[in-house]
Amino acid sequence: MSASQIPYVPLAWWRRLSLPSFGLAALTAGVLWVAVAGLLGQGRLEAVLSAGRAELAAPLLVALVVATGICERIWPAERRPVLARGHVQDACFLALHAIVVIPLMTLLSFGAAALIGGHARWIELRPAEHWPGWLLLPLTIVAMDGANWLAHYADHRLGALWRFHALHHSQEELSVLTSFRAHPLMHTTGFLLATIPVVALMPARPMAPVLITVYVCIGTLQHANLRWTFGPAGRVLVSPAYHRLHHAPDIQNVNLGVVLTIWDVLAGRARFPARGDAVGRTGLNGRPVPVEQDGAAAPALLLLAEQLAEPFRAQS
Repeated sequence: MSASQIPYVPLAWWRRLSLPSFGLAALTAGVLWVAVAGLLGQGRLEAVLSAGRAELAAPLLVALVVATGICERIWPAERRPVLARGHVQDACFLALHAIVVIPLMTLLSFGAAALIGGHARWIELRPAEHWPGWLLLPLTIVAMDGANWLAHYADHRLGALWRFHALHHSQEELSVLTSFRAHPLMHTTGFLLATIPVVALMPARPMAPVLITVYVCIGTLQHANLRWTFGPAGRVLVSPAYHRLHHAPDIQNVNLGVVLTIWDVLAGRARFPARGDAVGRTGLNGRPVPVEQDGAAAPALLLLAEQLAEPFRAQS
C-alpha cells in the first residue's frame, strides 16, 4: 500500500490538547480558590481587589503609559503609524489586563502568600523582624526582583511555560503597550516565586503600595519604542534599549532582567547596548504564535482569542 493509500485516522480529541498547559491552568485555579475562599471568609474580597487595582492601575502608571506613548511619537526607535496593527492588538491586551489580569494578579499574590505562610512557615527569617524599614524594604524589593528573574528564566527554559510566554515575545512592533501583551496564566509562576521573599522577610509587615506601583512602572517602561539606555543608571535598571535586545528573535537568552540588571550580570547574561546601536527587529522566527502582522490575520478581538487559546493546542 502506498503512502497516499493509507487511510487518515484523526487524532483522539485529547491528543490535540497540550496537557501541561491545562496543568498550569489547574494550578492557577487552585491558588485562586485558596485566595477567594480565604478572603470571603474574612469578608475582605472587595477590599483586597480594590487595593490591587490601586497598586497595579495607579494614576502614576496611567500617566507613565500616556507620557511614554507621547515620547514614542517624538523620539521613536522605529517610526510607525499610531494605529499600527501591533499597537491596536496590544491595546486589546491592555483592556484584558485591566479587566481580568489585575484581579488575577491580586488574588494570585494573596493565595500564594496564604499557601506559603500556612504550609512553609519555616522560611520566615525571624531576625528580620528587628531590621529597620530602610534596610528591609529595599532588600525585599531586590529579592522579589531576583525571584521574578528566576521565573522569567524558567519561562524560557521550560517548554510548558514557554508556550504561554511566547505570546509576549511574538510582538514585532514593540511599544510601551507590549508590557500588557501577556497570557493571563503567564503570571502564575512569577507570583508564586515572588511571594517567597516577601513571606520570608516581611511576614508581619505590609509592603508599601507606592513601592509596588513604582516597581511596576519601571517594568512597564522597558518595552517602550525608544532608544533610551538610561545612561549610567542603565547599568542597574533595565532600559528600553537593554530589554529590546531580549526581544530579538535570535538572542532571547540574554537580558532577562525585569527591573534590575544585577541578576543578568551575576548569571553572565547581560548585554548592555550602546547609545548609537542599530535598532534590531523583534518577534519570533517562523511565527509559531498567531500575530497581527500576518497578512491573513483575523480581526483584533478574534485574533486575541486565537492567541490566548494557542498554548492549549498540542504542537505538531
